[in-house]
Amino acid sequence: MNYYNRIHYDPSTGAFTWAVSAPGITVGKPAGTVSVYGYRVIRLARKSIRACRLAWFLSHGSWPEGEIDHINGDRLDDRLENLRVVDRAGNSQNKGSAQANNRSCGLLGVTWNKQHQRWQSKIMANKMRHHVGYFDSPEEAHAAYMAAKARLHIGGRSH
Repeated sequence: MNYYNRIHYDPSTGAFTWAVSAPGITVGKPAGTVSVYGYRVIRLARKSIRACRLAWFLSHGSWPEGEIDHINGDRLDDRLENLRVVDRAGNSQNKGSAQANNRSCGLLGVTWNKQHQRWQSKIMANKMRHHVGYFDSPEEAHAAYMAAKARLHIGGRSH
């Protein structure tokens, strides 16, 4: 039996909804739950499947060969344009998060540099830290970080 026809996936929004009703399931309602690891998980045929992997399968007709990376780092953003297949090293490039310390503005790759009195952008790639530059605003620093990420990280895409 094809269990995948029980679910609808919208690649432009990343939303999964039920296409068939069953006990406890209403057609059109959001499918899945959020796991303790922050991924949406959908149960089909007594198996829990990460929504990102299911999105890839439903869009491409085959299961991904490697890991699915959420390009923008948001594990719940399952839009097809935000998903890519990578190896373990490529997937780890998005694991960083903005540090919650007194030098951080909350944007990835951006910290306050006390010595220069400006926002600084840095990025890790190929086991090396790359200095991107100093900027007047955290938004400028983050934009430069994202441009560097597009150049230096696997897949060459940014969000």
